[in-house]
Amino acid sequence: MDKSSALEYINQMFPNEVSLSGVEPLMQKIQNEIRTVDAGILAAVRQQSNSGTKAKEDLAAATRAVEELMYKIREIKTKAVQSETMVQEICRDIKKLDFAKKHITTTITALHRLTMLVSAVEQLQVMASKRQYREAAAQLEAVNQLCSHFEAYRDIPKIIELREKFKNIKQILKSHVFSDFSSLGTGKETEETNLLQQLSDACLVVDALEPSVREELVNNFCNRELTSYEQIFEGAELAKLDKTERRYAWIKRRMRSNEEIWKIFPSSWHVSYRLCILFCKKTRKQLEDILANLKEKPDVGTLLLALQRTLEFEDELAEKFGGGTQNREIGNEIEEIGKGNNSSSSALDIRKKYEKKLAAHQGGDSEEKDGSKDLAVPGAGFNFRGIVSSCFEPHLTVYVELEEKTLMESLEKLVQEETWDIEDGSQSNVLSSSMQLFLIIKRSLKRCSALTKNQTLYNLLKVFERVLKAYATKLFARLPKGGTGIVAAATGMDGQIKTSDRDERVICYIVNSAEYCHKTAGELAESVSKIIDPQYSDRVDMSEVQDEFSAVITKSLVTLVHGLETKFDMEMAAMTRVPWGSLESVGDQSEYVNAINLILTTSIPALGSLLSPVYFQFFLDKVIDYKVD
Repeated sequence: MDKSSALEYINQMFPNEVSLSGVEPLMQKIQNEIRTVDAGILAAVRQQSNSGTKAKEDLAAATRAVEELMYKIREIKTKAVQSETMVQEICRDIKKLDFAKKHITTTITALHRLTMLVSAVEQLQVMASKRQYREAAAQLEAVNQLCSHFEAYRDIPKIIELREKFKNIKQILKSHVFSDFSSLGTGKETEETNLLQQLSDACLVVDALEPSVREELVNNFCNRELTSYEQIFEGAELAKLDKTERRYAWIKRRMRSNEEIWKIFPSSWHVSYRLCILFCKKTRKQLEDILANLKEKPDVGTLLLALQRTLEFEDELAEKFGGGTQNREIGNEIEEIGKGNNSSSSALDIRKKYEKKLAAHQGGDSEEKDGSKDLAVPGAGFNFRGIVSSCFEPHLTVYVELEEKTLMESLEKLVQEETWDIEDGSQSNVLSSSMQLFLIIKRSLKRCSALTKNQTLYNLLKVFERVLKAYATKLFARLPKGGTGIVAAATGMDGQIKTSDRDERVICYIVNSAEYCHKTAGELAESVSKIIDPQYSDRVDMSEVQDEFSAVITKSLVTLVHGLETKFDMEMAAMTRVPWGSLESVGDQSEYVNAINLILTTSIPALGSLLSPVYFQFFLDKVIDYKVD
């Protein structure tokens, strides 16, 4: 505390004279505190003196301990060096001993395995000579495993000798197995009761040998089984197309009668499966030769029957062995033809053309696009379908020719029997010949698609095109023909067309029928593109046929227009005979106008009830255009 602070402290403690009475007690208190502080200082000094002496003693003791510790560390280090030298001397030869032990162990193991290999080869030789196939199969596995341990010693004479001996034993086993299997199918298996068991054991030996042995054995067995088949059906009596069904009966009977015997083969060998494939290949080759050597075109009935039986056999094989059965669910696709359920756009294809014309006439420019086709894609894997039947494909032209002849005859009959009228109660204004024609085409398509979906189906589609074009020609020919007249000369037509009320109805029916044919032809092409082989699907096109029916529709509507104009000829002639120059007054309405109005009010509503709104509007626009011209 500085002086000013002490002075302030005293003034604070004794602010007046009265307070000076407390000076003595305060001084007494301060002296007591001074004495207490002095006593504390003296005790601290004494204690500090004692602590310094003890600290020196402790420091000297610590120094002596450090020196002793350093001495012990040097002693331990010396002993460690001595121990390391001793350990090195003790372990100097241990590494050599380890390598020696490893080599001795490997040698003992190799000699032990060599002994086992020699013994196993000798035992296998005895088993092979005695035809103990089951034991030999297990022994083969053991010898193969033992031989794998000596791959690094292939150049050692003893190993070479053992390998050569093992190879000879396997060759002996193979020859024994092949010799025993040569008796399979000769009838000996029924005479010798243990032969089948022996052959079953022999299969174990074949599995233990190389895979090529199994392939060779199965091929030999299949070829031997089909030797009699080739001999039987290459003869003059059965080497005929009409005997095709007997071929398939032969293999099915053979497989059925030998089913129990062939159980000796492991299921993994797929003997029946491979036998059927080889049978199909040999059958195809023989049928190709038969068809190629025919001196004249084959009978269609015989050809189709043989093809049908072949397809049925292929389907049986596909169902039996699985993998690659042909999808035959095409009936629904074909049945949809003509029902208008495939797509809304395809049902209106023909009308789009006239809607565009109408829009163009009215100044519109609407345009629609067709949807893309969804092409079916066939599945993967081995396919029995076609393995034999494909050989018939080049020779099915006679079938297509017969179908074309039948369709053309049916077309002529339908046109001859056509009444060109609609039955009472009919829900559509379409000629029956149109619907009947497509029913016949659908039946023909079903028949062909059940036989083939390749070139023949495509050729049949071309036949359908020719038939439909012929029908379009028939419809075109049924339209009323023109004569000579004023209107004909003015319009550029070949002649003046006179139409009765029945003629107008017939023309409307032709328009509706042509529209139906146009739409159904598109559906036909779409269905065929889904069921035909993919390589032909892009070539399926009915646009030319649809163009033919579009031309029929256009011609029919123009004929209606000209027929209606022809009805105005008398009234037009009456109008020209009116003495327009000498008329003194004009009436409200002329007689020829009343007659024209009567014709229009009589014909137009009837045509409107028969035609679709699009065609009726197109017809009215054409009538207006012609009258304005």
